[in-house]
Amino acid sequence: MNSNVELAQTPDQTVIEAERFVLRPLAVSDGGLLERYLGDERVATMTRVIPHPLPPNYIANMLDRAQNPTRTEDIWAIDGSVNGHAEVMGVIKLLRLDRDQCEIRYWVAPAFWNGGIATAAVEAILAANPQGSKDVYAEVFQDNPTSARVLSNAGFSYLGDAETFCVSRNAVIPTWTYVRKMTAA
Repeated sequence: MNSNVELAQTPDQTVIEAERFVLRPLAVSDGGLLERYLGDERVATMTRVIPHPLPPNYIANMLDRAQNPTRTEDIWAIDGSVNGHAEVMGVIKLLRLDRDQCEIRYWVAPAFWNGGIATAAVEAILAANPQGSKDVYAEVFQDNPTSARVLSNAGFSYLGDAETFCVSRNAVIPTWTYVRKMTAA
């Protein structure tokens, strides 16, 4: 990992090493790249909660939430600096649910689309299972078959159709819901 990255003080969040990158807690220095990538409408419209355009202080608030010891989600930067790529190629999150369950969410910057980064990040975080989850849930918008393929490739099973509100689109969007049953270690 790039020694110039000042990691945020993020309790109980492990660094996960993968072949092409490191999954690490967000750092204050990630703010510029996060703002650049999340300000891209192509990224925002494929997520539930990222507004477009980004409001002032959105990234600062995101970094504050990521560092909060009482947070309900763990957020990792997909850091490619170990292989000469950007310190942030995307983000992957695990939102804690009850009964040893979590929901996985992820996005990859457009410059790294179609390179297997999302699949590798999902597989790495599932292999590490840092929250000790028994079940991992996910959803993707039905107009994003690439993300559905990421989940299928990572061993998720299709559960059914649903819908959710997308902030950047200001609309309710049809989704596909998935689950991955984790095996005991």
